[in-house]
Amino acid sequence: MNRSVVRLLYWAPRVLGIGFAVFISLFALDVFGEGYTFRQTVVALTMHLIPTAIVVVGLLLAWRWEWVGAVVFAGAGILYMISAWNHPDWVLLISGPLFVVGALFLVNWVKRGELRART
Repeated sequence: MNRSVVRLLYWAPRVLGIGFAVFISLFALDVFGEGYTFRQTVVALTMHLIPTAIVVVGLLLAWRWEWVGAVVFAGAGILYMISAWNHPDWVLLISGPLFVVGALFLVNWVKRGELRART
């Protein structure tokens, strides 16, 4: 495998995972327009950022153990698909990238010997 392909394959799920965490964090910004008190805003912001924390923890674990990333991201995609079944557009927007990142971590895990030898 070409060195640039190896580097792309290694870094793609990690960068996409960070991008996804930033993307879902944007949904937490709606709490600032609700007219809450400071305390209510902090509580609402914390609740809205729980999915981001789960993605970040999964990403941190996947950075070292790619199989964990494959399981966490695919599992999160499945859980979101089940919970938002009535909103197919949201299922595609949220679960789709989770499945892509999970699949890329799975490829990283399967090809880990070759990727680590060439990076």
